[in-house]
Amino acid sequence: MRDDEITSFWRALGLPGLIDVHAHFMPERVLTKVWSYFDAAGERIGRPWPITYRDAEDDRVRTLRAFGVRAFTSMIYPHKPGMADWLNAWAADFAARTPDCLHTATFFPEPGAVRSVRAALDAGARIFKAHLQVGAYDPCDPLLDGVWGLLAEAGAPVVTHCGSGPVPGPFTGPGPVGRVLARHPGLRLVVAHMGVPEYGAFLDLAERYPGVHLDTTMAFTDFIEDVAPFPVEERPRLAALGDRILFGSDFPNIPYGYGHALAALTRLGQDEDWLRGVCHDNAARLLGVPGPDGDGGAPAAG
Repeated sequence: MRDDEITSFWRALGLPGLIDVHAHFMPERVLTKVWSYFDAAGERIGRPWPITYRDAEDDRVRTLRAFGVRAFTSMIYPHKPGMADWLNAWAADFAARTPDCLHTATFFPEPGAVRSVRAALDAGARIFKAHLQVGAYDPCDPLLDGVWGLLAEAGAPVVTHCGSGPVPGPFTGPGPVGRVLARHPGLRLVVAHMGVPEYGAFLDLAERYPGVHLDTTMAFTDFIEDVAPFPVEERPRLAALGDRILFGSDFPNIPYGYGHALAALTRLGQDEDWLRGVCHDNAARLLGVPGPDGDGGAPAAG
C-alpha cells in the first residue's frame, strides 16, 4: 500500500480515519539520538534500519494528518533517572499545541515517580509509555508499585515495550510484566509490538487479564516477519481478542512506508469488522476519542 492509498483504505472500511497509539514525537535532541541509534542498528541487530520519515516536526505532523490519522500519540521514554519530568513537560506542551495528539506521559523507577505520574494525570495525560528494553529496569521495582496502582485506578493505558525484540533486555519477556499484572490485575497495559517475539505468551496474558491490549507496531510487516514471524496457528486468537488489538506504527522511526503497516494487517485473513476495530474503533473506545461529530468514545478513566 503506497502512502497515497492510505485514505482510500480507511474510507473503504467506512472509518472516519485512523488512530495510531504508537507514534513518536519527542524533543529534537532526544529524537536525534534515537535516530542515531537506528542508524547504527546494523551493528546491533545485523540489518540496516533506515528512517523513512526523517523530517522536521511540523512536516511529520502534516504527514500523519495527510494519511487521515485523526489521533496519535507522542511516545516518550526516559533511559535514566531525572528525565521523566522533563519529557512530560515537553509532551504536555506538544499536546497543547497539537490538538490531534493524545497527551502522552512516561515514568522511570526513581524517588518521586508516583508524584510525577499523578502530576501528569492531573495535567491531562491520557496514555503513558514504559520502555523496559531501553530503560533496562525491572517493572516490579518497588519504586514503581505505586505508579502501577495509580495508573490502574485511573484507567490510563500504558503502552509497554516488554517483548524481547529486536534485542532482549534484562527485564523483557512476559515474566516481569506478568508479575506486575498479577499484583495489579485491572491495569490497562498495552503490549507494544504484539510482544515480538514472545507472541503466544503475551496473548496468554491478554486472555488472562481483560485490561491487557496489544498494539500492532511493526508486527506482521515484512521487516519483522523475516526474522520473527507471527505463528500462523495463533491467528485465531487474533480474532478472539479483536476488540483489544490497536493499530500502532512507530512513526517516524520505521524502515518502510506507513502504508505497509496497514497492508500487513490485511494479510492476516481477518474480516473487515476486525480491521475497523484495530485501525480505529478499539482505540477510540479505550482512549475516549470522540467521533468526527463529537459523539462516541467512552472515557478511559475508570
